[in-house]
Amino acid sequence: MWDVPFYANVAAQLASLGRLIVFDKRGTGLSDRSLGFGSFAERMDDIRAVMDAAGVQRAGLVGVSEGGPLAILFAATYPDRVTKLGLYGTFAYWGSIDDPGTLGPSPAEMLLPFIRENWGTGRVLPLVIQDVPEEAIPLLARYERNSCTPQMVEEIMRSNLSIDIREILPTISVPTMVAHTTGDPLVPFALGRYLADLIPGARFVEIEGNFHGSWVHVTFPPALIEFVAGEQRPQASDRILATVLFTDIVSSTEHDVRLGDKGWRDLLDRHDAVARSEIKRFQGRLVKTTGDGVLATFDGPARAIACAQQMAVGTEPLGMNIRAGLHTGEIERRGEDITGLGVVIARRVCDLAATDEVLTSRTVKELVTGSGITFTDRGAHTLKGVPDEWQLYAVQT
Repeated sequence: MWDVPFYANVAAQLASLGRLIVFDKRGTGLSDRSLGFGSFAERMDDIRAVMDAAGVQRAGLVGVSEGGPLAILFAATYPDRVTKLGLYGTFAYWGSIDDPGTLGPSPAEMLLPFIRENWGTGRVLPLVIQDVPEEAIPLLARYERNSCTPQMVEEIMRSNLSIDIREILPTISVPTMVAHTTGDPLVPFALGRYLADLIPGARFVEIEGNFHGSWVHVTFPPALIEFVAGEQRPQASDRILATVLFTDIVSSTEHDVRLGDKGWRDLLDRHDAVARSEIKRFQGRLVKTTGDGVLATFDGPARAIACAQQMAVGTEPLGMNIRAGLHTGEIERRGEDITGLGVVIARRVCDLAATDEVLTSRTVKELVTGSGITFTDRGAHTLKGVPDEWQLYAVQT
């Protein structure tokens, strides 16, 4: 990285503001290749792991290109750990503004065969960095080979094309600036504008030029640098992004009648003990028990799914069957309790789940893409008290 002026100059510029932390994402550089690429949510959570390892509690995040959605998701999930969010040349989804329900075909998608066949020759990065002189191609070839394999770069690009975090944008509560080049050939200008329109209070900086990154213009926009370097006011947010889990005991009334009140209370205590153990195991937070189930939150949807599945396994020897509903969305912390639309949606999803089923919203499914978790489409549903139709998915066991 330090041998390539495009990267080195930008890193040095950011480092002049204070301590700069850069890390190789899963499957790239010196990061352990045995982990694979990981899901979108897992890669986001790696930011937290690196900050913890570096002893950094709060930091400004700069998300560039494919790093933008990761920074956005982190800022929504951990707003207390983010001072500023700077976004450059990035997107919430790679689709058409006129038809935001579609994700392509995009210029990047059509380039996938070229990328796979030419990775390691130095001819691929010039698609991302414009104005590269011919004499720099051998340097970029070495950079490509050191970064990742042709198979991994194709997987990364396909994953980028599937990202869709539009629903998360309104949950951002940290100060945000979005900068985008008017003639960006890789990430259309309209996608940057879309980000700024949906993130509350975001400032938008329009940069004249026809590049995504430029070998000639090797500095960040001054406005973005000044924004990130500006005064960092401590802030505490009661609104965060979380994965909400509701569970219900199936046929709880019948259990109560069969066992009597004391027998039912004893069984509930055993159920609650299993729930607490599994929620702690998967790094969740038990918000409360609901009489015949639990409400819990997680900062990672994959952990929430695994917890729901293990709760079903753990309560089966008790003669119980449970059903679970999951949604990733904005919640509001009110003391030890939580409220908000994200909680309501998770409750309604749980109500529609079948016996022994973990049912999720589309947002949960999208965030765990790449984790190996598979789903069955349960179709579109109207959720009581919630606008629009919601596509739901059952986790396959």
